[in-house]
Amino acid sequence: MPFPEDSTVVVVHGAWADGSSWKEVILLLSKQRLQVVAAPLPLTSLSDDVVALNRTIARTKGPVIIAGHAYAGAVIGGADEERVKALVYIAALAPEEGETVAQVFYRDEAHPQAPKLAPDKDGWIWMPEEGFSNAFAHNATADQITLCKAVQRPIALKCIQEKAPKPAWKSKPSRFLIAEEDRMIDPKTQHFMANRMRASTHSFAVTIHLC
Repeated sequence: MPFPEDSTVVVVHGAWADGSSWKEVILLLSKQRLQVVAAPLPLTSLSDDVVALNRTIARTKGPVIIAGHAYAGAVIGGADEERVKALVYIAALAPEEGETVAQVFYRDEAHPQAPKLAPDKDGWIWMPEEGFSNAFAHNATADQITLCKAVQRPIALKCIQEKAPKPAWKSKPSRFLIAEEDRMIDPKTQHFMANRMRASTHSFAVTIHLC
């Protein structure tokens, strides 16, 4: 993707992660002399997370490209800033207006090793310990999985139950990287969303983990 001059790339983490999950991408883009900012999400509700993303965008100058992974795909859909020139979905969720994250996440049959996710008594969803090695990052190294487990951040039930606003992908150019071996978001679901968005699509026989 060609980047306009003086672009800033805003990277957005998904559930159970934080901005440091993008560290390798941040370093790679920085070496190409691009400004890179990671948007910190509270993971308290979809609307809260959209506000947090737009707060991060407001700190930038010039053209902006936003990349979101997994749950963050729903969040970047709420980026209504005119300076946002393109959206990049990395094995991400892309709900339609009025649709919830849960509806698209559970659209197709779950992988046999996908974790059973349920909120605790306070409404927070934690990744079960075995979920990291079985599905969330099943092709990661042992050290990477250990770190994922140690630093995980739960996601509030509100994030997946709140209806999405009109998504920015309806009016902005979008790219979608499909992970064909993903065990969290069914590849069939990824293909469905990418086709519905009419995104420029790239497909790889890998699982993408950011942790």
